[in-house]
Amino acid sequence: MVFIALSVAGPASRLCAQPASLSDAPTAHFSSRVPATASQAYSPPAQKQLLHDYIMDVVGPYPIFTASASAGIHMATDSPPEWRQGAAAFGKRFGSSFGIGAVETTARYGLGEALKEDTLYYPCECTGVFPRIRHAIVSSFTARRKADGHRVFSIPSLAAPYAGTFTGTYAWYPRRYGVEDALRMGDNGFFSYVGGNIALEFLEGGAHPLLSRLHIAIPNGSSSAMH
Repeated sequence: MVFIALSVAGPASRLCAQPASLSDAPTAHFSSRVPATASQAYSPPAQKQLLHDYIMDVVGPYPIFTASASAGIHMATDSPPEWRQGAAAFGKRFGSSFGIGAVETTARYGLGEALKEDTLYYPCECTGVFPRIRHAIVSSFTARRKADGHRVFSIPSLAAPYAGTFTGTYAWYPRRYGVEDALRMGDNGFFSYVGGNIALEFLEGGAHPLLSRLHIAIPNGSSSAMH
């Protein structure tokens, strides 16, 4: 992951420009497009908008859908087997996925605020499939400094998935689960986050109603929520 970060962060900053306004930490909203070099035009999201995006990222349609899908997959694979099958088992798996997502989102927003970072997703101003994919990948482990809009390596973006899986592992998963399982699930969570950002990057042009329920920055200064 460090190698990828070092190899693509430089080129991405030259190839991709991003909107002036923020979107929710991982959700879709697009604001007026401003070249990444024009950091003086960057305007950090208002606290009221951040709170709205945070709530949508925790209890909005997207986290409910993803928790349901995750619970269905875990039911099909009988994971963990201690939770068995049936309606109660589905509810337990749904609650687990939902809880892990809520902790992850809270960690991303909380650490972002503490470190003065804007972790929302901003669509690329570049063109071409590969530059846009590169931008989405780079955006998954970087963030904007709220002071000036410069993009920096982001501890909140990297730590958040592991905060969620470590909480789930030690708070409600069966006792046989430990550090290795938490790390493995955190890896899966991070790469799912990368995949979500790639999807948002290409959905941006024609799915505004969906994106408005995710957290991404949108080209005119407004923002909404995703993960």
